[in-house]
Amino acid sequence: MRTLITGANGQLGTELSKIMPHAILTDYKDLDITDFDAVRDFVRENKVGNIINCAAYTAVDDAEDNYLAARQINAVGPQSLARTGCKLVHISTDYVFDGESNIPYKPNDTTHPKSIYGWTKRMGELAVMKNAEQYVILRTAWLYSPYGKNFVKTMRRLGAEKESIGVVSDQFGTPTYAADLANAIAKIVPQIHKNNSGIYHYTNMGQCSWYDFACEIMKMSGLKCQVKPIRTEQYPTRAVRPKYSVLDKTKTMSVFEVSIPQWRDALKHCIKEMENQRIKG
Repeated sequence: MRTLITGANGQLGTELSKIMPHAILTDYKDLDITDFDAVRDFVRENKVGNIINCAAYTAVDDAEDNYLAARQINAVGPQSLARTGCKLVHISTDYVFDGESNIPYKPNDTTHPKSIYGWTKRMGELAVMKNAEQYVILRTAWLYSPYGKNFVKTMRRLGAEKESIGVVSDQFGTPTYAADLANAIAKIVPQIHKNNSGIYHYTNMGQCSWYDFACEIMKMSGLKCQVKPIRTEQYPTRAVRPKYSVLDKTKTMSVFEVSIPQWRDALKHCIKEMENQRIKG
């Protein structure tokens, strides 16, 4: 049976395609995951046994004005995939939590999203749990890679253009290198069965603020741009961001025997890869 990767053109999908060369890669042009009949037929015709769902509406602020579109991709899509009977890895987010904690969130902690994006992603989780028999919902956060748009690439671009920038210093979480997440998923997929199906967390290890993260990016990139700490209210956004969204990975490491690199080590690997490819931002 073959593996289907949806949202294959995104950061995570790109990293997965590098280590799973025989997987079937699709984006919205190839397969409308919100159309169950189309998904069912595609799975049957291509003898798909495993699905890794990287497709998502991730424009957090735009989602505040586009609830229906976000719901279709983040909730209806996962429901369609879950109904196929395939083993499913569904990628979710730290935004399902309200960010009011001060200790790492465990997979079974109470969810309370504060944004449309967070609500629709939570709806997707519930749809998977209701419809799939063998599944892993994998929550992650602060994803970055050499590909697509992300914080690391933005900081490197701004760092080369400006003498100083302001970055929020009172929101805390953990960066996640997409290549590390992809390697973890590749290890998890063959281990999924009914008895270990459920919600898990994966980010790199440790925690930091966006300001701390930006400072490390500048330092590792050899950029002289000064990073100045600012507070959340000085950088208003339409969607509410979690103040604290560190995720507890104990369950993931225990059940699937996955080792997880520290976030600074992962960032160093990514920046080296970007410099090898001469990617600025």
